[in-house]
Amino acid sequence: MKKSLLGKMAAVVLAATVFAGCSSNGGTTNAGTGSTGKTDPSPTAQQSEAPAKPQGKLTVYIGFQEDHAVKAIEQFKKDTGIDAEMIRMSAGEILAKVRAEKDNPQASVWYGGPADTFVQATKENLLQPYVSPVAEKIDAKYKDPNGYWTGVYVGAVGFASNKEFLKKKGLEAPTKWEDLLDPKLKGEIVMASPASSGTAYTAIYSILKVFGDEEKGFDYLKKLHPQVQQYTTSGAAPGRMVGMGEAGVGVLFAHDIIKYQEEGFDSLVMSFPEDGTGYETGSIAIINNAKNIDAAKAFVDWALSPKGQEIGKTVGSFQNITNVDAVGPEQAVDMSKLNLIDYNIEEAGSQRQHIIDKWNSDVSK
Repeated sequence: MKKSLLGKMAAVVLAATVFAGCSSNGGTTNAGTGSTGKTDPSPTAQQSEAPAKPQGKLTVYIGFQEDHAVKAIEQFKKDTGIDAEMIRMSAGEILAKVRAEKDNPQASVWYGGPADTFVQATKENLLQPYVSPVAEKIDAKYKDPNGYWTGVYVGAVGFASNKEFLKKKGLEAPTKWEDLLDPKLKGEIVMASPASSGTAYTAIYSILKVFGDEEKGFDYLKKLHPQVQQYTTSGAAPGRMVGMGEAGVGVLFAHDIIKYQEEGFDSLVMSFPEDGTGYETGSIAIINNAKNIDAAKAFVDWALSPKGQEIGKTVGSFQNITNVDAVGPEQAVDMSKLNLIDYNIEEAGSQRQHIIDKWNSDVSK
């Protein structure tokens, strides 16, 4: 009796196994398939074949001011549904971090900071090319021809002066680079260090161009050094220091000066070097060997779009933007009214490390 019972149970198990195998292999019992076993083009099947949203969290290194950076990430997540986080640093700090992490990148996108920093990163094989379809809306002079970086905004170097300080010292706001050498400004100027700040490097490269060659430019920088109270890490910090009366004059980008004025620093006066000033092309790029490439591409597309570029003016960032279909901030500087140098981005990027090393050894030693 036991043998008979075991035999019957084995037969039942065998039958169930055969039936299940038939169903899982696309037999007639499987809904949505035909006798051939091929999947029918049902709505459910078509939906499952649609491109999936990029998975995982996207990490972005951002060179904007903090409020702009936070708003950009928030809006990107809202618009795309892609999870993202940001780490805010100055451009030189981002380059150093990307360089240190080249064998194991911790971020996928570099967003913001002068293009010459991106040029140096490209030459060090730290970036990978991506030609966004949105990039066709951006002038060729604001993007790398091979897609290693694309310009998002443009900003000119200017001077921020404290009204009360100028009145006390009997000075006018500086309108030439030589004006910064006035004895009354000794120890009263603040600017960032080119080792950490893209803003400062843009200013120094501009000075070299204005003075005609490297030797004359560095002679000027050596004379300027005793005038400088402090070299900050952040390129925007001098504007706040001058606005608070901690220094007399600052060298920084005009859009940051305007931001501080709009925030209530009424003591700030903005002026520009009439003998020539430089400008940055703030850019975006994908980091080489990025872990989340699909999400990175989606972020680049979004950042270059009108919606992405117009985020800045909602949080007090007043750069000139590059997408011809985007509407820039009313407060942005009219670049056509400035005496702009011929800012060669490729040359500036190629010479960047050499110029910074020379500044470290000959000026700030």
